[in-house]
Amino acid sequence: MNKVKNPENSTATNQQNQQSQQNPHNLNIYELIKTRRSIRAYEANKDVPEDLLQKILEAGTWAASGKNLQNWRFFVLKGKKRNDYLQLSQKSWLSIKDQLEKKLKPSLYKFTERFFYTLGDAPVVILTFAELSGQDHPQTQVGNVYLAVENMVLAAQYEGLGTCIMGSPLEIEADIRKFLAIENKPELRLVCGLTLGYPAHSPPVPPRQLDGRIIRLTE
Repeated sequence: MNKVKNPENSTATNQQNQQSQQNPHNLNIYELIKTRRSIRAYEANKDVPEDLLQKILEAGTWAASGKNLQNWRFFVLKGKKRNDYLQLSQKSWLSIKDQLEKKLKPSLYKFTERFFYTLGDAPVVILTFAELSGQDHPQTQVGNVYLAVENMVLAAQYEGLGTCIMGSPLEIEADIRKFLAIENKPELRLVCGLTLGYPAHSPPVPPRQLDGRIIRLTE
């Protein structure tokens, strides 16, 4: 005797299958957060499909923001523009290499230097800015952009992509403003850079530092 399929179960199964294709490891939100890594080596010559890139950018635009300002601005670099940006990435390395040499093991120092000179072959670089106004505290407006960046990072992780948030562009903000032709827009403040692509390595899990990080007050 043939069993009659429950259409609700069929719908649920289709949704699960679709989610499984997007998220091959079938990770829930907490697992996505815990398995995220800063990726500094990407699969060369493997581009991010435009529709997938758009989904990740859109995820950023759904972030929370103070007073609902949604004051993030994303400059997306691909192709020649991304390659041209390499010169600025290399320049930012010169600003921080001495302090990193004191902090990192020689092998990790060389690996990091290679990332700055090649961006790890990431096909996409996103430079994020906060458009500041008098409608909220400047620090809150910058924080809005970091919330958007975190959305994009987790969306990328869900889709099997890797990211690396870069603070080094702040070392050469004037050069970046000229590169993007926004010298006459002082209201735009650079927040961070973000590389995006398919991971070519799996960094080790860094231990969490919990001592004194969470302070509970009950009285």
